[in-house]
Amino acid sequence: MILLDNVTKTYPGDAHPALDGVSLHIEPNEFVFLVGKSGAGKSTLMKMITKEENPDSGKIIIGGIDLDYVKKRNIPNYRRRLGVVFQDFKLLPRRTVYENVALALEIAGMSGREIRNTVPKVLELVGLLDQAKKFPNQLAGGQQQRVSIARSVARQPKILIADEPTANLDKLTTEEIINLLKKINDFGTTILVTTHNESIVNNLQKRVITLKDGRIVNDQKVNGIYKLDATPVQPPQRTLQTPGHALKKVKVA
Repeated sequence: MILLDNVTKTYPGDAHPALDGVSLHIEPNEFVFLVGKSGAGKSTLMKMITKEENPDSGKIIIGGIDLDYVKKRNIPNYRRRLGVVFQDFKLLPRRTVYENVALALEIAGMSGREIRNTVPKVLELVGLLDQAKKFPNQLAGGQQQRVSIARSVARQPKILIADEPTANLDKLTTEEIINLLKKINDFGTTILVTTHNESIVNNLQKRVITLKDGRIVNDQKVNGIYKLDATPVQPPQRTLQTPGHALKKVKVA
């Protein structure tokens, strides 16, 4: 579902790479935490997946799509195949809860009838059907994040990426958001979450990948706990062996 093979990225002017030979494979329907100190490379890795940045070297394949073949004009269409949740919500303040979710479906080309059928179901999933007519500034932070999640899953993406989704929320609301992500994962969506929250990682005990200085230093496949420091361990460099039929040279328009 998510493949990175020996991915390296160095930003202009930096003495050290933001990502240094990173290789990982996330299977369909996994729930994965990505942890590490600030500057460890988490945000850069996320930007590689969403194609906000391109690697200097290495291979990235997301949902069977080889990102080397995604042309610039097709990037927006590629990104619509992913669900992305941000810590600052990124909701449109002059649109209601319903309209924020509906807009994502309009952009994806859904018909009005499909939108009218889909939006209430998604809002019910996140527990906000009764808030459909409210504007973002009328909602608490946790409710705004639920709207953001609803907007991200409305198109039923196979992959949901959440970048610090609980960073500005209290403990109880944080637990509610994580439980919602678990529910979405149970429906079959692959979940990748970056976080600095040790308690949610330790309580959930899912797969935990730790980044340090741009390298993977720990990959706990099961019953993972929050770890920041470890001796860097990377798999040996190899040529990615993926069946040719699994790759798409880009028909995302």
